[in-house]
Amino acid sequence: MPAPHAAPHVEKAEEGLKELANWITLLTEKAHGTPWADFLHRWENVFFAWLIGAILVFVAFLGTRKRKDVPGPFQNLLETVVEGLEHFVTDVLGERGKKFVPFIGTLFLYILCQNLIGIIPGMKSPTSNLNTTAALAITVFFYVQFTGLRENGIIGYVDHLLGSPRDVVGWILVPLNFPLHVLQEFIKPMSLALRLFGNIMGEDSLIAAFVGLGITALGFAHLPFGIPLQFPFLLLALLTGTIQAVVFSLLSTIYISLMLPHEEPHEEHATATH
Repeated sequence: MPAPHAAPHVEKAEEGLKELANWITLLTEKAHGTPWADFLHRWENVFFAWLIGAILVFVAFLGTRKRKDVPGPFQNLLETVVEGLEHFVTDVLGERGKKFVPFIGTLFLYILCQNLIGIIPGMKSPTSNLNTTAALAITVFFYVQFTGLRENGIIGYVDHLLGSPRDVVGWILVPLNFPLHVLQEFIKPMSLALRLFGNIMGEDSLIAAFVGLGITALGFAHLPFGIPLQFPFLLLALLTGTIQAVVFSLLSTIYISLMLPHEEPHEEHATATH
């Protein structure tokens, strides 16, 4: 617990990281102190995360309920997105990566929408909260471990953690390799969560700061708006939000590839021949 004299400094530091107010924030300020307002404020990140999930499910439902051999514009768009995600995964994992497309593709679209929704006035990026990014990273962690067990079996999975020793030197290094591999598996989700959270939180805080500067610049006129100094950073957020979704998904795909058993040379040659 901070000392009493340190409290003002803590409050100032927290104020410096404030995001733009969303519609839940505005609503809870008007009804401050009521149980339902406190509930909404406490769970606002979860609400926006669920909202995005519901929108994605609804879009998928609309695009697949009446599929046609000659697709219309909307179905064609969705098929293009799915094909692009399939190429994204198979470029890393090869043909065996097709079965991982639903997970990686859903992960990418979900994170992308969470990153970009904060650009819309009145909305908030759930990925600007560490709890959200940690939940996503933990999901990836368990999926990767499950994939390792399913593809390698228990013996192959343990062999991977031991560093796949095949000679005397390899077995001598097992006491070093095993704890390092286990630690590495836990560091991976931690890095995913912190990277995504730090970038999106930084973007949102930067946009909020320039919105405040724009309002302050016209403060003398007592107008209900300010100079849109944040506009260039909104465009930058579009780019960086997309990049962060790609990085998170790409690293997740690589972590899966590291768990897959190595293909034998003759299998690779046969695949290339066909």
